[in-house]
Amino acid sequence: MLTYNLTNYGWNNGVLMIAVFALVCLILIGILINFMTSGGNKKEPEE
Repeated sequence: MLTYNLTNYGWNNGVLMIAVFALVCLILIGILINFMTSGGNKKEPEE
């Protein structure tokens, strides 16, 4: 019975979820890098 369930399992849903999760992680890392690089360019006002 176990081999019957393993052969009929569809991997499409799991692969799709992993792909979406990886895409979201890459987008968040890109946003974080963008914030880190643009945050250091602020100049303090001179008195």
